[in-house]
Amino acid sequence: MVDARGKNMKCLTFFLMLPETVKNRSKKGSKKGNSSTSSKLPPVCYEIITLKTKKKKKMAAEIFPNKKPSNGNPNSIQQYHQQNLNNNNTIPSPHWRGLYSTIRERNAVMFNNDLMADVHFMVGPPGGTERIPGHKYVLAVGSSVFHAMFYGELAEDNDEIRIPDVEPAAFLAMLKYMYCDEIDLAADTVLATLYAAKKYIVPHLARACVNFLETSLSAKNACVLLSQSCLFEEPDLTQRCWEVIEAQAELALKSEGFCDIDFQTFESILNRETLNAKEIVVFEAALNWAEAECHRQELPPTIENKRKVLGKALYLIRIPAMALDEFADGAAQSGVLTVNETNDIFLWYTAAKKPDLEFVSKPRNGLVPLRCHRFQSCAYRSNQWRYRGRCDSIQFAVDKRVFIAGFGLYGSSCGSAEYSAKIELKRQGVILGQNLSKYFSDGSSNTFPVWFEYPVQIEPDTFYTASVVLDGNELSYFGQEGMTEVQCGKVTVQFQCSSDSTNGTGVQGGQIPELIFYA
Repeated sequence: MVDARGKNMKCLTFFLMLPETVKNRSKKGSKKGNSSTSSKLPPVCYEIITLKTKKKKKMAAEIFPNKKPSNGNPNSIQQYHQQNLNNNNTIPSPHWRGLYSTIRERNAVMFNNDLMADVHFMVGPPGGTERIPGHKYVLAVGSSVFHAMFYGELAEDNDEIRIPDVEPAAFLAMLKYMYCDEIDLAADTVLATLYAAKKYIVPHLARACVNFLETSLSAKNACVLLSQSCLFEEPDLTQRCWEVIEAQAELALKSEGFCDIDFQTFESILNRETLNAKEIVVFEAALNWAEAECHRQELPPTIENKRKVLGKALYLIRIPAMALDEFADGAAQSGVLTVNETNDIFLWYTAAKKPDLEFVSKPRNGLVPLRCHRFQSCAYRSNQWRYRGRCDSIQFAVDKRVFIAGFGLYGSSCGSAEYSAKIELKRQGVILGQNLSKYFSDGSSNTFPVWFEYPVQIEPDTFYTASVVLDGNELSYFGQEGMTEVQCGKVTVQFQCSSDSTNGTGVQGGQIPELIFYA
């Protein structure tokens, strides 16, 4: 069939038998009895209705578009979402259903809407309560807890339900997922949303919250998330938190979040054998936590009260493993230790016969760094490799999260020499870490480690730029037979040339032979 515009159409044809014709036909048939075989029935009338259909079937993405309705009506579903987040509105137009072509869109309009609501929730603690409307059927489909609450054997017919332990913003985020099939998370509410998702058994939303936390995990929030992950029984998130805390221990211990953790988490961190931090940093962090705990318990932050809230956890700090000057200038003068403890520790440092201590004296094992060597051989030739303040640079990417602690660099090929090295790590032009230090090379072809002040967190599947500017003996060893991909433990590292390199370093040869990292 061709329409008036000359375009092809497919048709669906329905044959409708008119009621009058059917009635007459049945009467005539009953009068003639068995003679129907020898006489023809009168013609039957049909009404033909033709419906236009599109030639192509729609895909799921076309059925559920993330855009305004095709008629251009300004009252789009996104606008309703924003309105509903702010207030419990009702749809003014009785024909609002015609604005949306899918059940998903029409269902989303009911989100936080009083229209047809058959239950209301008073969400939040006293003084911060918000009244939120709901629809039992939608909630019961999205949560087994709501199903039991509304349709189970012990269901109660309450029009208003109080939920004092959930934040209103988190409850709305959960409802938005149930009504709109959309996950809308924010850094300041994701933990509260995870709590709500766990409480009402909404597993896919809970998983999305955990993924959000894992991707935003850093040394600044790792201690707090460790505490919460144990509370929510999320072992994968717990393991991720430990990876960050161990590798970037000093940054994590100096963060504000460390002072906010509970005592059990505090003890578990102090007891960690693989904590990659100086013991004086652990001691100072413990004092900061003790001061914050005094405020939580409404105690004056005196030395005596700090010692009281620390309790037996004080002995988890390995004070005898400090350098003598760190102990003398720090822990010994803090006032937290008793006179006898201070004297015994000084004797432990100096006396041949060491006294027994309640403190653990063995240093922590820390983490063993991995070294990714990207050259198969190295060489040197007269006048072959010089520096003159130019930058040697290479780009790399990993398939798992790691923490770059430093680079391994070549030294002089003309005997022992001292070098000054400025190392730098960037991502898309943003400096993530840098350090200026000196190292001594003994004239061998070995590599010599140069460290960042703190390990730098590296996310997978993204290229980073490693750079170094060397100043020292101009003739040095250099790498050759470079590899574009190296397997180092369980981590795969890929290399490519960097436009920042102005001194000849590339994938096939040059400087920065090693990446030193924790995984």
